[in-house]
Amino acid sequence: MTGERSWGSRPPGGPGLADPRRLLAEEHADPEAVEEARRRKESALLDFGVGESAVASWLYAKCHHHVPTTAIATAAVMATGDGACALLYNPSFFLDLDPDGVKFVLFHEARHLMHRHLHVEEELRTDPVFALAAEVAINHVALRRLNRTSLPTVPVRPPDGGEPVKGLREPVGIDPDQVYRRYRDDLERQGLAPLPYDEFIRTDLTVYGELRRMKSLLDKPVTAYCVHLRAGPAGDGSGGVPLDPETVERLGGEVLGEVMRAALRGAPRARSELLDLAGRTLDGGERLERMWGLLGLDKLRGATPRTRRVDWWQRWLTDVLASKLDESERLVYPKKHGAVLLALGHDPMLARRGPERKKVVLIAFDTSGSMPDSVVEWLTTLVGRTDGVESHWLAFDGVVTPFVPGERVRGGGGTDFQNVVDYAEGRLEIDGKALDAEPDAIIMVTDGYAPPVTPADPGRWIWLITDGGDDWPDRHHPPMACHRVAPGR
Repeated sequence: MTGERSWGSRPPGGPGLADPRRLLAEEHADPEAVEEARRRKESALLDFGVGESAVASWLYAKCHHHVPTTAIATAAVMATGDGACALLYNPSFFLDLDPDGVKFVLFHEARHLMHRHLHVEEELRTDPVFALAAEVAINHVALRRLNRTSLPTVPVRPPDGGEPVKGLREPVGIDPDQVYRRYRDDLERQGLAPLPYDEFIRTDLTVYGELRRMKSLLDKPVTAYCVHLRAGPAGDGSGGVPLDPETVERLGGEVLGEVMRAALRGAPRARSELLDLAGRTLDGGERLERMWGLLGLDKLRGATPRTRRVDWWQRWLTDVLASKLDESERLVYPKKHGAVLLALGHDPMLARRGPERKKVVLIAFDTSGSMPDSVVEWLTTLVGRTDGVESHWLAFDGVVTPFVPGERVRGGGGTDFQNVVDYAEGRLEIDGKALDAEPDAIIMVTDGYAPPVTPADPGRWIWLITDGGDDWPDRHHPPMACHRVAPGR
């Protein structure tokens, strides 16, 4: 968290820093101090697990070594080339922090690792302005998520590292408000208009872009960098703490995957933290957009992704369909979670989970033109394997004909989307029988060439437009979920 206070530490990057066993063997701190620091660390991690930060809880669960050491001044998460991950922390530093300071530091370090996982571009990692932007963004989030009004503090020590000055404490780390004031004053001196704080801090890359507008940004050194962002021997910003890119990528992906699964199961804290993290990486590039898409962010948001040119239309449809099939809830007894609560001395509680009723999906195929067999086959498989879904299948051209997957359907006449709308909304009967359920989602597979329609609830409609078709539903007001499908994929 800070690069100037020593707390009796050795310079980072020395031999054996990547070897937790050697660090433990070389530990010089007082055993009682080590035990108290460990207790504070465990208490903070328990708070994360109970609900304050799902990301931090999962990350530290995957750090198999938690090493008290004077090899670093503060705390750091290291990731080595052999795939190992460890938390290093200076016991004296943890004891100097205010009561909730340990929690702040651990949240900060966890967020740093995720930050490095999300923004992997070498140009960013080695840019000192981005290093400062990362500190500002991470501490802003930490302050708000941990309900703090100021940075953690430690006793003030004289320059020679002697005994602390009685009664005086100073903040640890970069103060986002202080950096913002410097940014605002700098731009006003240049005759430029600074952003309001809420806009300045909106995303990590917004902070980075705005700091680059400053003239005097690096005139006054900023000394309170996290150990990860101090210039290391290789000039890579690692400060000598190993951060193997492949290990960071694997760890970051596993943590986000676990938290996403918890969020989709209904954990509100996990959902809130993931949506915040995703929002802070807006405009982060195609890699981040693809990563969040594969994790299921659109399903978590309950929103439909806009049309975009991608080859994985199946992934797109799966996410969109999931966003429209929100689960109801039923009471269940979570066995594993209940066992943990009992072990901690708490009474186990019932949880709410799982669909209460089947969801109804109506799939309509336009038989007036060519229909890729691969699309029909894949859709049949998708809907057939989706738990809790009741499917209804239609073929349509100028008329609407229910069918069972596997049956041969014939068509070739003019296309009329309104007939499908009327049937889905209960106004049209087929052979004297109306649709006996209200669809939660309607999937239309068509070339799009017919007069546009306006369903009563456009948000339920998903349009798959075959090659060469007209994607007018995307231009509809309001727009409907619309994507082109590629035969053979």
